[in-house]
Amino acid sequence: MTRAARTRRRRSLLSLLVLLALVGAAVYFAATEIDRSQTLVRERCVAVVGPDSFELAPDQAANAALISGISIERGLPARAASIALATAIQESKLRNIDYGDHAGPDSRGLFQQRPSQGWGTEEQVQDPVYAANKFYEVLEKVPDYESMPVTDAAQTVQRSAYPMAYADHEAEAKAFASALTGHSPAALNCVLKDAETSGDPTAVLEQLAAVHPGLDAAVAGRELRVAAADERGWAVAQWAVASAKQLNLESVAYAGLSWQRDDGAWVAANTDAGYVVVTVAQGSAAA
Repeated sequence: MTRAARTRRRRSLLSLLVLLALVGAAVYFAATEIDRSQTLVRERCVAVVGPDSFELAPDQAANAALISGISIERGLPARAASIALATAIQESKLRNIDYGDHAGPDSRGLFQQRPSQGWGTEEQVQDPVYAANKFYEVLEKVPDYESMPVTDAAQTVQRSAYPMAYADHEAEAKAFASALTGHSPAALNCVLKDAETSGDPTAVLEQLAAVHPGLDAAVAGRELRVAAADERGWAVAQWAVASAKQLNLESVAYAGLSWQRDDGAWVAANTDAGYVVVTVAQGSAAA
């Protein structure tokens, strides 16, 4: 091989190595930017009703959706959900906590219900479905609770050491209750990071049945199709959005709109009339 040929060969090899290095750098940069963009995402769920907007963390929003959904199942007005949400925000910050405070050391759960005061066993009051039903059971016995100030109705149920504290959360509770009972369409939106694990539509169906029982729903592939219309449809759709982080959901479609996890917004879409269609995510670990 001549010197010129060897030189050309070395140059070709060098060019190939440079190209491979550039490709590798580009791939690394793209992956780094994706990871960085995910790191910068501040996960949140926002309810916008009229000129007002209020924010919860995704786990709080999921509990708010459960509490609101159970009010619908019990045939209660949105006012009942507002009272319940204001109570849970004050008592536990809408988290299913397993401890009490100085005033109620045995208080537990979303509503800080006390086994020693007849609310149920410790295990029961830490079951969010039980706790919400128990709260509504007592609220329903309060005469004219619908016309009472939220803080008065909440205090009648809770018998709290801080009776006026519930009023601080009334506006926020009303906004989330309005969205999650379906009275305010497309009023709740969640901004989330990409799902790391894949969702399970059967698990979504089980959670739906716990909060919105009796609906005709079926799993098909990665989709859950729920027959629901009007306000109930929006209640189910926004329950799904509020639960999207917990259940690893990719999208929720209803009534000409679709919430997409990667957009974090409701956008116009072709949808099936009379159905809420929930699609679970294919997590990055499974991709």
